Order: sequence, then C-alpha cells, then structure tokens
Amino acid sequence: MREFTRRNLLKSSAGLALSAAVASPALVAAARAWAAESPWQPEAGAELRLLRWKRFVQSEEEAFNASLDAFTKATGVTVQVDSEGFEDLRPKAAVAANIGSGPDIIWGIHADAHLYPDAMMDVSDVCDYLGGKYGGWYPIAEHYGMRGDKWINVPFTISGNYLNYRVSHVEKAGFDGVPDNTADFLKLMQNLKKNGTPGGFALGNASGDGNCWAHWILWSHGGKMVDDNDNVVINSPETVAGLEYVRQLGETFISGAASWLDGHNNKAFLQSACSLTNNGISIYAAAVREGMTDIAEDMDHAFYPIGPVGEPTEFHVCFPMMPYNHSKYPNAVKALITWLMEKDQYDAFLQGSVGYLSHSLKAFDTHTVWTEDPKRTVFKDSALRSRSFAHSGSLGYASSSVFADFVVVNMVAEAATGAKSPQDAAADAERRAQRYYKV
Repeated sequence: MREFTRRNLLKSSAGLALSAAVASPALVAAARAWAAESPWQPEAGAELRLLRWKRFVQSEEEAFNASLDAFTKATGVTVQVDSEGFEDLRPKAAVAANIGSGPDIIWGIHADAHLYPDAMMDVSDVCDYLGGKYGGWYPIAEHYGMRGDKWINVPFTISGNYLNYRVSHVEKAGFDGVPDNTADFLKLMQNLKKNGTPGGFALGNASGDGNCWAHWILWSHGGKMVDDNDNVVINSPETVAGLEYVRQLGETFISGAASWLDGHNNKAFLQSACSLTNNGISIYAAAVREGMTDIAEDMDHAFYPIGPVGEPTEFHVCFPMMPYNHSKYPNAVKALITWLMEKDQYDAFLQGSVGYLSHSLKAFDTHTVWTEDPKRTVFKDSALRSRSFAHSGSLGYASSSVFADFVVVNMVAEAATGAKSPQDAAADAERRAQRYYKV
C-alpha cells in the first residue's frame, strides 16, 4: 500500500487550494483581460444572486469563491452567494421556477431543470462555445443539459459516487479489494458483518448517495423504470432479482442505515463504525483535512461491481448551473458561467475539489488531480461511466418526477429492510410510477 505521511496527506488534499475566497492579483488581471473579449458583456448595473448546495470540501468552495471575486472585480457585477442543503435547495429551485423570481442561477442537483424547462434560460450559445473549445461534452452531460435541441442548463460538474472502503477490514474479510462482481461483493459484505466491521448504504430519501446505489442495484440485474418508449416496466423479473439480491445485502448493513440521509454514512465511516459505503471522495478529503491518518491511510475507492447484465451500471450526481428566464441580466449570467468554466478557473476548481467533483468537458480528462493521488483515480471516469436516472427512456417531467419522488430508493429500501417482499416492492413502485407516466 502506498506510504503517506500526515504532511503528504494534507498536501494532497489542499496543497494547491486557495487559503481564502479573495482572488489573487494575477487572477483579477486574467479576469479583466478575459472580460474585455468575452462574447457576453454584462448589462450596466448587473447584480446576480447564485444559490448553491452546501459544500462538502472546503477547498472547492474557496477556489469557486475566488473565481467569483475575480469576476466581480473585473466586470463590476456583484454576485451574492447563498447555500442550502440538498433537501432544502430543490424545493427552493421549484418555487423560483413557479413564481418567476428569486436567484438568477441555482447550482442545483440532477436534472431538476427538466421539471420546469420553460422557466430556464436558453444557454445553447454558452454550451456550444464551451463544448467547441474544450473537446466536447460527455454524452451524459448533453443528456442532462439539453431539452430537444436546446440547452436549458449548463452541466457544470459531475460528482462521482463510488465505493469507499477500509482496506484492512476488506483484507481481513478475505478479499484483496472490492470484488468486481455482485456475487463476490455480497460475500464480502457478509464477511464484514461476521467480523464486526459491517458496511452500510443510505436507505432514507437521500438525493445523492441513496439514489446512486439504489439505481446501481436495479440496473445491475437488468431492471429499469421504463423501456425505450417510456412504458413503465419496473415490475419485472429482472427488478425482482435485484431486490432479492438487496434483501440479502441489507442483512449485512450496520444498524441505523434505514434512516440514513446524505451525510450520515460519512459520519459513520469517519467514526470507524462503517467499513464500506458509497459516497463521493468527501470522506477521504475530510480524513485528510482533519489529520485522521489512521483512516485516510487505510481507505480506498472502487468502481461498483458489475452484475448479471455484464457491464457497468453506475449512476453519478450531476450538478448543473440552472439559469432562470426571470433574470434581468442574462448577459451577466452567461458571462459568469462561461468564466467559471474557462480552463484556468475550472482547473483550480477541480484541484480544489480534490476529486469530489469531476469534469463534464472532455478536455479536462488529463487534469493532474486524477493522477497525483491514486485514491482519486476512479473518480476521473464519473461522467464517462454514468447513466441517467431516466434510463432507458427519455428525460422529462415524468422521469424527473419519479426520481424526485424517490420511487427507486423507496423500492430498494423496502426490500433491503424486509418491510416488503421483492415482488410487493416492485409492484408498489410500478403503481407509483404510473401516476407520473399517466398509464
């Protein structure tokens, strides 16, 4: 295993991150030069309000805020930033869409823009510019960003959600690492439980972690919510097979996982109560930042195991910039988002994110953040390996609504806890989904 000292760990996490949210003179000078030639010149007196999710990695927020500060100093456009937790952010995004006022931009989660596409600003010019300059968008980014032939949000970043595990606990359970197939993965989880070092996955309505692993369970066994023509097909033998699997998997979980939301598994892992869970890289980043070298040295990350379908079936979190039509300053909005995704700023953002947030534009595939610490490397492929939650149908109101209503998460949780049989859980999911697809 790679040797780390406490000093090296701290450097690997935040050594290149900015220590404050104030832009350096060089960054301000670069912003002024960029602003002078920008395709989008902000309106006179423009003021913007940006609402984002609460950060998980401090150095990401510092890099992001420094870029905002440089933008303001270069253009005169003030940017007010507010933050909310995931569960509070999504209803506020919906309210802003429904009443036609509120933040100019919401840095949101998943494909919420597709719930109210008419409230979104057309940012096709921004996305065409960025895609043309930086190697094109990954297909998953185009899928989330576009409605028909129009871009209604900018897929700013993808957060990889992979398996986090304690290396020594997995080795004691008889495995060199996380197995690459679901059959052996179940054996690993059973052995971890026997050894008194159980794993666990969020079974509450967790927008990030719960949705990611629940969709992997469904897809890995060949189940899906709808077919290619948007017919509800969730109640299938393949889905039931996945739920039979998760029923066994749930028996290995740490006590309390049934109520976990985003963040609970982080705490359990960092308290050494949980040996394996799914999450972004924020657990590792926190262990590094807080000097918890016993955990940081003894943990690693892995892709999700491949199930009977024989191919990766991963789901990762998209964090789009959602600009609203009600903004009085559309040029300022477009200028700001473009500035944030230009190479130097986006490079700093990825570095500050230390692997928690990854790129949606192909040109950033070679960023050094993915190679300077091998424990980050799997996160590089988040956009490449991710499916949309609408798989394999279309992304729109029905799929977004089913997703927002946690239909898949609840189905998996019911089977994992034994609250319902796999057959009944699949049948209930079918009834709930049909309300949205109006069958």
